[in-house]
Amino acid sequence: MRKRYENLDAVRSNKSMKDMLRWGKERRSKVKDLTKRIEQAPVKRINELKQNSSTTSYTWIGHSTFFIQMNGLNILTDPVWAKRMGYEKRTTEPGIAMEDMPEIDVVVISHGHYDHLDFPTLKRLKGNPQYYVPVGLKRLLVRRGYQNVTEMNWWDRIEHQGVTIHFVPAQHWTRRTLTDINTSHWGGFIFQSAAETYYFVGDTGYFPGFKQIAELFSIDTVFMPIGAYEPEWFMAPAHISPEDSVKAFIELGAKQFVPMHYGTYRLADDTGPEALERLLQAWNNHSLPEEQLKVLLIGETVFEGGA
Repeated sequence: MRKRYENLDAVRSNKSMKDMLRWGKERRSKVKDLTKRIEQAPVKRINELKQNSSTTSYTWIGHSTFFIQMNGLNILTDPVWAKRMGYEKRTTEPGIAMEDMPEIDVVVISHGHYDHLDFPTLKRLKGNPQYYVPVGLKRLLVRRGYQNVTEMNWWDRIEHQGVTIHFVPAQHWTRRTLTDINTSHWGGFIFQSAAETYYFVGDTGYFPGFKQIAELFSIDTVFMPIGAYEPEWFMAPAHISPEDSVKAFIELGAKQFVPMHYGTYRLADDTGPEALERLLQAWNNHSLPEEQLKVLLIGETVFEGGA
């Protein structure tokens, strides 16, 4: 029998058919403006990214996909270029077209949900990347023909060409078929170089793990989810609200907040603009410095040091 993985404190996201029917009824009663989209960056710095081998940078492709350059490595988080997610069409084009992407050295996958692990996307990646995945997920990638796959447990660390990669807890769950619920784990990744420490949170509800992570790491930039939280009575164990994402940021003591997991796929009842509006309101409510919040446009690139 395959192992089933759990959250800290054994928090579960299990929902009954009654819960699903209640959500469906609520959703039909809501009126949402789906015409407003998260904008594309007016300038894409593709040539600079292709030529860059020394400056740390990050680019938001959309959803939970970031292209990170660190210590000369090209890293992708949860690469998903899919045009659809279930019945829903992608609401924005990827920030960089797949054909314009450079070769990838490292891919990290936070968990096995389809909006974070998309095999048609992986098949199109250039290069021969090393994959770092949660424990239990390797067998699926190997079965699909991927050989450079390393599994990680929570709190594991691996050195990869001058970058230390840590796998840290998140509060979530995973499933790809009717029978494989929670047979692989989930989590976030921390990337440490001599110059920067980035924390890619993955998919999570608000949980005590943020405080534990803060005790172990001094984080420069956190890539934090803010979307797919509505209805909160249904989503809260697995998807953090904008307000709780700000609370988590404060607990982490990070220097900069970069929001993600909103405005690309409609996975819940909230919209991208709604998530962003609530984030900005929560930020103001806590009187946090404006310069610590970096809201990216789709395809926008930040070069550390302002290059």
